[in-house]
Amino acid sequence: MAHVKAGGTSKNNHDSPGQRLGVKVFGGQKVKTGDVIIRQVGMNKRAGQGTFLSRNFTIHAAHDGTVKFVSRRVKSFSGRSVPRTEVVVE
Repeated sequence: MAHVKAGGTSKNNHDSPGQRLGVKVFGGQKVKTGDVIIRQVGMNKRAGQGTFLSRNFTIHAAHDGTVKFVSRRVKSFSGRSVPRTEVVVE
């Protein structure tokens, strides 16, 4: 009967890599069609003119141009308007 006795358990020994979220292209910088502008979880930033939102809420450039960030008031579920940042490619 070969076995190890009273080894105990190990906790907190698993770790996942970071998701590399955040702003990839800043305001005033040039982008090409399909370039990733922002990687995010949920709709923190909104996709505006010249951009589109993919299934995982990543904002891409719809055409070549310059990135611009605009503050916009958006109606929330409760009906009140809250400020949100909108990403625009001009």
